[in-house]
Amino acid sequence: MRRPYARFLAMAALSLPLTTAAPLGGHGLRDASPGVTFARLTDSAPAATAPPILPLPGGRSPSEQKAHSFYFTRAMYSGWGGGWGGGGFGGGSWSVDYPVADRWIVSVLGRLTGVDVFPLENPVRLDDPDLRRFPFLYALEVGGMNLRKEEVEGLRDYLLAGGFLVIDDFWGESEWYTFEREIRRILPEYEIVDIGLDHPIFSTFYEIDEIIQVPNVGQGIAGGPTHENGETGRIPRVRGIFDEQGRLMVIINWNTDLGDAWEWAEDPAYPLQYSTYAYQMAANFIVYAMSR
Repeated sequence: MRRPYARFLAMAALSLPLTTAAPLGGHGLRDASPGVTFARLTDSAPAATAPPILPLPGGRSPSEQKAHSFYFTRAMYSGWGGGWGGGGFGGGSWSVDYPVADRWIVSVLGRLTGVDVFPLENPVRLDDPDLRRFPFLYALEVGGMNLRKEEVEGLRDYLLAGGFLVIDDFWGESEWYTFEREIRRILPEYEIVDIGLDHPIFSTFYEIDEIIQVPNVGQGIAGGPTHENGETGRIPRVRGIFDEQGRLMVIINWNTDLGDAWEWAEDPAYPLQYSTYAYQMAANFIVYAMSR
């Protein structure tokens, strides 16, 4: 029986070029041939089972508390629904695709990159002082963002201290305006610019030569239009915010849904081209964040 995400791993390893930079963490994945990389990935993949129902962060066992090289950290933010959900782990636009997408991404990316990845989800509030411990932060559905003053201050401090924020899954002009209003509260002095494919983030681990629009799971499986929210959601954009030294603080994936592609990669009905691209992008984001 094929492993649940072997279809994705096969495409990722055999069809998409890796860069030829030095290996990460002594695993040698980045300088290996695609065939060797695929063999390593599939040999270490778990047996065909559903993703385990893991305990929420508050119930982690002592063995899970050891330090890891990378934590896939999700931003818990306030939205128009009021607050960030009961107990911090439910409700609110921050929690879309949670925790399944997070669990798939840490499982697959540990194998793709050779990085020691924490094997659970890691949601953190923007006003939590511990946020600075994690150099990578993911936020999605930001068209529903409505931050409290403490969250604005916490995220600003995080980004100016060296943190890296990945924005995903918001569509069209109206959601852009909401996000732009909030990010300008956080970083009012910095410009939002388009990021060209010549930027290192598109070649840090995988060579990416095209921005692909990743649809939500329903549209992806149905094979219809890939965009949402009218004509202004039709063209995918990758934009960013840089500091004075040229460091990329925020990468903005607009008119695309990488999170759904992470979550549904193992579903045979979901187009492989989207999940492959989304995991490629995630690997680049993570390696970029860890190397800066």
